[in-house]
Amino acid sequence: MPDTRIGLWLIGAKGGISTTLMTGLAALRQDAMEPVGLVTETAPFVGLSLVGFSDIIVGGHDIRSGSLFDEARRMWVESRAITPELLDGAAGYFSEVESRLRPGTVVATGDRIRGLADMASVVVAETPREAIARIRGDIEAFKKAEGLAHVVVVNVASTEPPPALPIPKDFAEIEPLLDDAATCPLPASSLYFLAAAEAGCSYVNFTPSAGATPEAMQAVARERRIAHAGCDGKTGETLLKSVLAPMFAARNLEVMSWVGHNIFGNMDGQVLDDPRNKAAKVRSKDHLLASILGYPPQTHVSIEYIKSLGDWKTAWDHIHFRGFLGTPMTMQFTWQGCDSILAAPLVLDLVRLVERAHRAGESGAMDWLACFFKSPLGVTEQDFAKQFAMLHAWVAKHAA
Repeated sequence: MPDTRIGLWLIGAKGGISTTLMTGLAALRQDAMEPVGLVTETAPFVGLSLVGFSDIIVGGHDIRSGSLFDEARRMWVESRAITPELLDGAAGYFSEVESRLRPGTVVATGDRIRGLADMASVVVAETPREAIARIRGDIEAFKKAEGLAHVVVVNVASTEPPPALPIPKDFAEIEPLLDDAATCPLPASSLYFLAAAEAGCSYVNFTPSAGATPEAMQAVARERRIAHAGCDGKTGETLLKSVLAPMFAARNLEVMSWVGHNIFGNMDGQVLDDPRNKAAKVRSKDHLLASILGYPPQTHVSIEYIKSLGDWKTAWDHIHFRGFLGTPMTMQFTWQGCDSILAAPLVLDLVRLVERAHRAGESGAMDWLACFFKSPLGVTEQDFAKQFAMLHAWVAKHAA
């Protein structure tokens, strides 16, 4: 393992994924849990010299008030997902991290996310350019104060609505618009990305929000030699689609329709209850089948907010397929998982792998991380097994 500390800067630091990740980091540092769910703790990754858990220093931005401990405790009170013993064991760690949190921006976040903000603590009247400069300053101050070798910025904030204005492909067309929020086409996630890029940080977009996805943002990443990955973490129903769809294709079974209904009750579900925010998530979940099968079956994806479910999400899928002699058949499955418990270890995996790629001098979109995302950048492959083979090929190249 390297003997230098790195920073993990979380956009949405008080959310369920972030506080679950922090609970896990505290437990891993204390040897209070096994690293179940962490891909980077499996055998093929041993020779990579990945950063150790004790050397990952956490800070971040959030637009909400409230303590990290109280936010993390929701996972027990509302979802029965993390034991009180683990939460109590992380209490001191939460206090340590809390001193490194800073107010996020509400510029271009959309009405639903803006409505979650503590308007007394965030900077309300700032231009996109001012927001970028302030966020960059926060990250650079964090790096300097903690003596960090590098910082990885991870977006785990709630899903934004799709950009209201078209985003030009050339950043030179966008740059003059940064002084006016009304005419600037960039959403908040892309402002955070630009701040990270200007600060020389690597970047991971674990959400379906725009972030570094627009062509102009990817050009900025290449120009500044920023290692980045995204977008939209693949943790549940879509993960199963990327595993099952290749089976139908390999057996030459025609998928006629694939319908998925999703219900969950955490803050992301609350935000996705707004049709504008939901549009970005549905698009991310629904596009991979045609890529894998080679033709577009009839599909339908629904996402509904059910408050009582807390962090637990359930997906019911109905697959109608045709076999030999044209006989129609069905496959149905139910997937129930705890959203933050599934996502948090993947974020840690991505931080360790992207930092390792940065250390190796790599930059641009990390296409070999496709298996972690619903809409991976830099690659069209959606078959999970083939994506995972890409990851293992990269590991083999860099392992000692």
